[in-house]
Amino acid sequence: MTRLKVGVVFGGASEEHPISVKSAQEVARNLDLERYEPYYLGITKAGAWRLCDGPAEGWEGAGGRPAVISPDREVRGLLVLDDGRCETIGLDLVLPVLHGRFGEDGAIQGLLELAGIPYVGCDVQSSAVCMDKSLAYVVAAGAGVATPRFRVFGAGEEVDPAGLDYPVFVKPARSGSSFGVSKVGGPQELAGAVEVARRYDPKVLVEEAVVGSEVGCALAGVAADPFVGEVDRIELSHGFFRIHQESDPESGSDNATFIVPADVPAECRARVQETAKAIYRALGCSGLARVDMFLTDAGEVVLNEVNTFPGMTSYSRYPRMMAAAGESRADVIDRLVAAAPAGGRR
Repeated sequence: MTRLKVGVVFGGASEEHPISVKSAQEVARNLDLERYEPYYLGITKAGAWRLCDGPAEGWEGAGGRPAVISPDREVRGLLVLDDGRCETIGLDLVLPVLHGRFGEDGAIQGLLELAGIPYVGCDVQSSAVCMDKSLAYVVAAGAGVATPRFRVFGAGEEVDPAGLDYPVFVKPARSGSSFGVSKVGGPQELAGAVEVARRYDPKVLVEEAVVGSEVGCALAGVAADPFVGEVDRIELSHGFFRIHQESDPESGSDNATFIVPADVPAECRARVQETAKAIYRALGCSGLARVDMFLTDAGEVVLNEVNTFPGMTSYSRYPRMMAAAGESRADVIDRLVAAAPAGGRR
């Protein structure tokens, strides 16, 4: 049996670099080596690309070789530098295990489309739209999905604390894993929250605090007929949910418990899943996504955000939701590979 040559890209220059490495470690543990021949391409925090043996500790060291994905479609793979020579390695597919900026925003997807290499996950357009929460809200609202009321402030634009209904959330428009997010209880807290958000993105979102349970749904496959995982619910002991910023994430969240399947009525569970599918389709998602939503006491489902390459770590929500639906990590990887366009995107 001929194995599929898969480039696993991980790390990256965003604030989510360490999360990406942990996700790649789980992918490496669950990759079927009888079906796939992996080539691990790690990106350091400084943005250097290294072909290495895998995402184990020390991968950034001397063992790795400088390598890049060639944009030349005649190569359709890697250019690897070794002792002044340039070696080419063809790839059948790329699995971009990258989170946040440069990974979920369309950047790596654009490079792969230039290169003509098929890849797992959402395309350039849907990645970029989902990464920008304000654009995702506009598109979802156009499809009839409820969204929070929000205002957008560009780089250098002053945020007037008057006229807002507190509490509000202040967020970087284009960041992930709750980095830079603050809950603001009154006007006196707003300026500081905006300053924190702008450390991650000059474009800032100020949105209403939706009262309801935080729920999520994992999806995989093509938009027309995605596989839908179980719904989860986040139970908070205090504060608000700040994924991947826990003091010891492997041992659990500092303030949250994940309930999978969610302990909500069957009709609410079905409504969350149907809403997640509607959002997935409206935003043009493919491959995979985790759709985060609020479920209000009145049973309304409100969009929170969409993650186009959710975490795959040992403690991440996406694999838990898929596992609750009977899909192991290995099964999920097979689904993602099967959903990637065979001839690449144009």
